[in-house]
Amino acid sequence: MTGHALVSLDAVGKNHGNVIALREVSLDVAAGEVTCVLGDNGAGKSTLIKIVAGLHRHDSGTYRVEGTPVAFDSPRQALDRGIATVYQDLAVVPLMPVWRNFFLGSEKRKGLGRLDTEHMRRTTKARLLEMGIDLRDVDQPIGTLSGGERQCVAIARAVHFGAKVLVLDEPTAALGVKQAGVVLRYIVQARERGLGVIFITHNPHHAYPVGDRFLVLKRGRSVAYRAKEDITQEELTALMAGGAELEQLAHELQAVTDGGAAAEMTQEAERLGITPDRE
Repeated sequence: MTGHALVSLDAVGKNHGNVIALREVSLDVAAGEVTCVLGDNGAGKSTLIKIVAGLHRHDSGTYRVEGTPVAFDSPRQALDRGIATVYQDLAVVPLMPVWRNFFLGSEKRKGLGRLDTEHMRRTTKARLLEMGIDLRDVDQPIGTLSGGERQCVAIARAVHFGAKVLVLDEPTAALGVKQAGVVLRYIVQARERGLGVIFITHNPHHAYPVGDRFLVLKRGRSVAYRAKEDITQEELTALMAGGAELEQLAHELQAVTDGGAAAEMTQEAERLGITPDRE
């Protein structure tokens, strides 16, 4: 698998001083596959993103892009190798039109340095249509779009500018069911176009329908790395929730509830002047 991977992490680790942020984490991302990285807050997801995106250098292990070991110094270097990261808090200019945001920093010009606005409008509309987003007006401010639509514009932009690997940071976290559905369909579209996708999420119900592989992180470590055929959605949810921990919690809550009920019965008996049986 690693030989065909667009991106491969092999026993990658990262420390922040004495704190282990990530320890011996491995994953492969192939063309036309979605690898889901799941975990709660503090699991190590953001550290993993930052290493893949070029914001952090790993301290141990090997990070390869198309088989070549890399250690990026900046997101620009990662982008030059085809790795585009779309963060949850999108870097958009809300009052600017959709097409201006689409080409922000990569504006198309014609003759004498003038902006080729017609080309950029046309291209933006076409690229969004290709991915199933039909905007009535690409001149509308991007701030008027829904959260899901803004995420999709950012993903379409990355695809247009040559991304081979899309890293998506909790793209559905702040969205309702319908808008999350828009983004998940878009992830499938990107996969069908042959991109490798790393989908970071804490929601197994969003991950399972679109994922091909699942990496579950807990406290910086990998607790599972499975192909879809080797894990059910229920098993994935249990891994995320920490099945044993949930079971223990259920027992503790039951004990508290039973204890509370017993105390209430004793109080009621005393109120009625009934002496409870102490045997």
